[in-house]
This record gives sequence, structure tokens and C-alpha cells, in this order.
Amino acid sequence: MTPDARARVATSGAFAAQGFGLMLLLTNLGSVQDRYGVDDDTISYAILGVLLAAALGTGIADRIARSSGGSRVALAAGLALIGVFIPLIAVAPSFVTAVAAFALYGVALGMVDAASNMQAVAVQRAYGRPLLSSFYAAWSVGGIAAALLSALDGDRLAVEPVTLLFLAAIPVAFVAAFLVLRHGRRSHDVAPVSAEDKPGKHVPWAAVGVLAIAVVAYFAIDNGTQSWSTTYLEKTLDASSSVAPLGAAAYLATTLASRLVGDAWVRRWGRVRVVRTASLIGAAGFVLVVAAPAPFVAILGFAVAGAGLGLVAPLCFATVGVLAPDHADAVVARLNVFNYVGTLLGAVLLPLIGTATSYRVAFALPLVLALLVAVIAGGFAGRPGVSRDVSAPRTEVPA
Repeated sequence: MTPDARARVATSGAFAAQGFGLMLLLTNLGSVQDRYGVDDDTISYAILGVLLAAALGTGIADRIARSSGGSRVALAAGLALIGVFIPLIAVAPSFVTAVAAFALYGVALGMVDAASNMQAVAVQRAYGRPLLSSFYAAWSVGGIAAALLSALDGDRLAVEPVTLLFLAAIPVAFVAAFLVLRHGRRSHDVAPVSAEDKPGKHVPWAAVGVLAIAVVAYFAIDNGTQSWSTTYLEKTLDASSSVAPLGAAAYLATTLASRLVGDAWVRRWGRVRVVRTASLIGAAGFVLVVAAPAPFVAILGFAVAGAGLGLVAPLCFATVGVLAPDHADAVVARLNVFNYVGTLLGAVLLPLIGTATSYRVAFALPLVLALLVAVIAGGFAGRPGVSRDVSAPRTEVPA
């Protein structure tokens, strides 16, 4: 196996471990609440703290990525910290300690979010062809694995189920960290040639701003769908407790499917056409969701939405590699912050609309955001005059 192939496997493992850890936490929040005896508002504040800490972690990853080790060191460190702090959330002696573990997990999450995309962009450029969607497919596989693991019946176990589940994060995160440290790309941004030539000085920030809007829109849709589709099916369409979770499950499944074929689509039709078509497919899915007369129609709508929108996030970060080939790490770190803006929007604004009106009206928000992405899809063309998805490999430092 070539060094580039090993780097691709290691980066895919990092994405899978990230998805596994996050979904392990999100699908067991109820158990965490029960363990510490806290209400919904309290756990919501803890999640908000995770998002704020993740923004800090993104900045830390940016600083580490500028060192001689490059983004692989930031990614390996973030993964190792995830392997420490997720279990600590489940075994902390008090909720105060658990809150500290939540915050530290947030920092680690931000480091992994940013650095995994940095590595993905570097590997893609080394290969000379689109690969970002396949990395996000690995994230989806990890997330689905965590959800299935969480669904197992732990009532007969000798320890608290949530404790045993969260301990599973240790081997997953540490193996991924080892592979990244051993085989990750040892690349970093081009150093400035003078004191006046600051990193990112020549980055087309207006074009990056378009991608930032797309990142906010996507993560608002993604978080809103995963968090509130079950509530919509239960409260608005009177779905049973066994049927209601199928909306999120259908969305996740088709998101994975689209990511498995996304790179081939980009090679054939280009980023702009793929993003525009994908976002219109996503909007069509949410038309079905909003107009659904019965649960099965809404579930179909969520499946259609995932089939399109799953490609938006990877292509946002893929485009950065073209917009700023010499400063990709710095731009990825800045773009990643908008991930948390969108996540917060989906977690807060959608339920506010749902409470004030109805969840049928609330899911018009993802519809509008999907159409917004379609409108700005031209921003995925990349830098003027650059026709390829990738450019020359970045600076490589010795092992």
C-alpha cells in the first residue's frame, strides 16, 4: 500500500471515529440525564457549551497545524482526547465534573472537525481527484454504528449501560489516533515569505464567505433533521414511538448512500452542478416533509432530502482546496467554525418555530435553506482560472 493510500485509510478511520463518538453521545443523552438527575434544559446548556468549546478547539487545531507536524498532529491529539473525555462523561462522580468533561470533549471535537477536513483536503490533493465525499461517508458509517450499538438492550449488563457504551469510544478513538499519527499526511500551509505576507493574505475571502453560508445552511438542516424529525412525526403526524425515529434513520441512510457515489458524480459533472442538483433534491424532500398527510410520506421526504444534501458539506471543504491551495489548513479551520453556527441554528431556531407555530411550519426552514444553497451553488466553482479540483501537493515535511 502506498503512503497516500495509507493516509487515505487513516483519514477515513478518523472520520469514522469522529462520527462514532458524536452519535454515541447524542443517542445516549437521555441516559446521561438519568444518571445525573438533570432536566432537558440543563442538558441543552451542556450541549451549547460543547458547541462553544468546539469553536475554541478549531482555533487550537489551526495553531497546531502550522507546526512542523502539520494537521495530522492536531487530528491525532483531538482523537485521543475524545477517547478520554467521552467515557469521563459517563463515569464522572458528579454532574459538575461531567460538565467539565462535556466542555473538554467539545474542545477535542473542534480539533477533530477541523483537522480531519485538513487531512482530507491534503489527501485529495495528493490523489489528484475528488475524495471528500468518501471521507464523509466514513463519518456516516461510524455514526450509524454508534446508533446501532446504542440500540442494544443493556438491561442485563452488570454495569450501567451508558458507562459500557461510552467505554467503547476508547479503543475506537485511540486506534484512529494511532493510524493518523503513523500514516497521516505530514503537510502544512506554505510559510509566509515576509513579515507582511501573513497567512491567508491572498485568500479570496469573498468566495470563502459563500461557502460559509452553505456550511451554516447545511448544518442547520442536518442538525434540525436529526434532532427534531422524530418530534415532528410524533406531534404533528401522530406517528407511533416505533415509527417516529424512522425519519432520522431514513435521512442518515440516504445521506450515506449519496456520499458513497458523490466523488464519481463530481468527476463527471463538476462541483457546481452536483451541489445545485443535490440541494434541489433536498428541497424537494422537504416539500414532501412539510406537505406530508401521513408519517410514511414524511419519512420518504426525509430520505429524499438526505439523498441530496449529504454532499453539501464535503464539497464545501473540497472547494477550499481550490480556493486557497497554499493556505488550505487556515481556511478550513475558519470555515469549520460556521459548522457550529449552523448546528446551533438547527438546534434552537427550528424548535422555537415549532413551539410558536407547528413543526410542519418549522420544517419549512430546511426547505428555504436548501433552496438558498441551490442559489449560491455557483460559488463552488473554485478560484477563477482554476479548472481542476486539486492543485499541486502541499509542502511535505520529513517524517
